[in-house]
Amino acid sequence: MCRVLDIPRSTYYKSKDKTLSNRAIENEKYEKEILAIYEESSKRYGAPKIHQKLIEKGNEISVKRVQRLMIKLNIASIVIAQYKPYPSKTEVKERKNILRRDFTTNTINEKWVGDITYIHTMKDGWCYLASVMDLHTRKIIGYSFSKSMDTSLIIVALKNAYEIQRPSGSIIFHSDLGTQYTSEAYSEQLKKYNMIASYSNKGCPYDNACIESFHSILKKEQVNRVLYYDYAAARLDLFKYIEGWYNRKRIHGSIGYITPQAKEDLVKASNL
Repeated sequence: MCRVLDIPRSTYYKSKDKTLSNRAIENEKYEKEILAIYEESSKRYGAPKIHQKLIEKGNEISVKRVQRLMIKLNIASIVIAQYKPYPSKTEVKERKNILRRDFTTNTINEKWVGDITYIHTMKDGWCYLASVMDLHTRKIIGYSFSKSMDTSLIIVALKNAYEIQRPSGSIIFHSDLGTQYTSEAYSEQLKKYNMIASYSNKGCPYDNACIESFHSILKKEQVNRVLYYDYAAARLDLFKYIEGWYNRKRIHGSIGYITPQAKEDLVKASNL
């Protein structure tokens, strides 16, 4: 090749070494930025979200390159096995599924979803988190944490969501067929707030996939990384995660890689 191009071999190899050196320098720069973003997310972000953050900073880099550099750095998003409490064997009666896995929305306060998940503590045993999500923003607009998994748990979460959002129209509220969500007290609360109840089909978690996904993320990114001493410690940590991280700092792929709070703010600004 050198004879054909009529250039000295030393010039060719010097040029080749310079190219490799520039690539290495660039990779070193990216590695520092990747580590900074990874640590800022408390080791929660994987390659897609880190890639998005790098692009926002004006970098031109592919997702695959981010993945390769993360492998080199031996870092990855957190995946830790969850606690699995015993399932209920209570007989379940089917109810109307209005949502039917249509998670699309036009604005906020159109479709809300709710669910309960288990949080383990060393002193107080199992505690329970009821969450309410607005499907348009993926924001957790209300939640309740208790030592008891009774109807008051979900009613408090619903009240919190309603008082914060102050919706003006009718809302579809979708949940599973748990006894709390099918209780008379809960049904009366929905009527009071002008909400229409919708229920997942029996044994179909995909019918309520968005809130199921949130609870899975919560467990993976925070709950399963620590051991809670008691109810109070868990309650404080959940508040920090939901309000301090998930709603206001964690970017969400399904809403254009912005935060749930930013999505809500955009909607409210457009309605002014």
